[in-house]
Amino acid sequence: MNKKTRISIRSLYKIFGSDPRRALELVRKGVGKTELLERHGHVLGLNDINVDIGSGDITVIMGLSGSGKSTLIRHINRLIEPTAGEIMVDGEDVLRYDDDRLRELRRKQMSMVFQHFALLPHRSVLDNTGMAQAVRGADRKDYEREAAKWLERVGLGGQGHQYPHQLSGGMQQRVGIARALTSNSPIMLMDEAFSALDPLIRTDMQDLLLELQDELHKTIVFISHDLDEAMKLADHLVILKDGAVVQQGEPQDILLNPNDPYIVDFISDINRARVLRVRSVMEAGAPDPAEGVAGEVDADDTLESVIARSGGDTSHSFRVMQNGQRVGVLNMQKLVRALVPTRAAEGGMRKRAT
Repeated sequence: MNKKTRISIRSLYKIFGSDPRRALELVRKGVGKTELLERHGHVLGLNDINVDIGSGDITVIMGLSGSGKSTLIRHINRLIEPTAGEIMVDGEDVLRYDDDRLRELRRKQMSMVFQHFALLPHRSVLDNTGMAQAVRGADRKDYEREAAKWLERVGLGGQGHQYPHQLSGGMQQRVGIARALTSNSPIMLMDEAFSALDPLIRTDMQDLLLELQDELHKTIVFISHDLDEAMKLADHLVILKDGAVVQQGEPQDILLNPNDPYIVDFISDINRARVLRVRSVMEAGAPDPAEGVAGEVDADDTLESVIARSGGDTSHSFRVMQNGQRVGVLNMQKLVRALVPTRAAEGGMRKRAT
């Protein structure tokens, strides 16, 4: 069953410079990012972006520095105005909103979590957390109660009286997430939200986000430059280069079926065993082999966990289960083949061919 599309981005362009409309005509005729800058003095930020963001999904938009990912997320709530295109939220084009409707969008429908926390230093943690509801005119007792609830959920119970400077970076980012949740907005925009954190704290924050998402089913747009993070969080992954979408889709499918040399390079160093899931390499609906199975595994188990369970024995097969139902068979030899990066596999095939 296809999920409802909450945000639909169509033919979106952003060009920075003195005459973006004229530059847009050049881009549509095939002028690229480098030529547009060197010969025409304009910067191509976004180039014909088309992305659907599913309701209740985490959509990760990623790419290297300068790829356009932060520019893109800031178009969704119109912190940046596009040169051309369409952004539909729940069937309405937000580019047609007047100032009043735009304020309502930002206050009620969307919340944003920033990389560097964006907490007000002169306000307490509790006041920072309840800010969105306070701006809407909510009664102080009501928003304090709601803020305290979400602070408790993100592991900061009893910290409401503190001020941002008294908290660690990880704790400050937890306040940022609690603030977004207190706003009760169905859409969360997260711009490099964990990038400034130490690796262990970052992993904790990723786990916290997934735990909350399992319960709340928010529509989350998450910006990242880290492929491991993207593979862990994303239901839908969008990879940008030079302001354009190179590939998008289910992360497991992108890892197994890259459609561009840039994507092949991008994914070459990832730990495939840690991020690939059984469901991506199993034989769906296949019967148990005649020689039997070595046990059962879950469709969402990582290949790394299956390798550990098998003891590295490639003769094993496992029955694959999902929600208590049998869904297929995983053969260890097929699992091992899936661990070979695309470029290495292609190199091997070329050598055999010669």
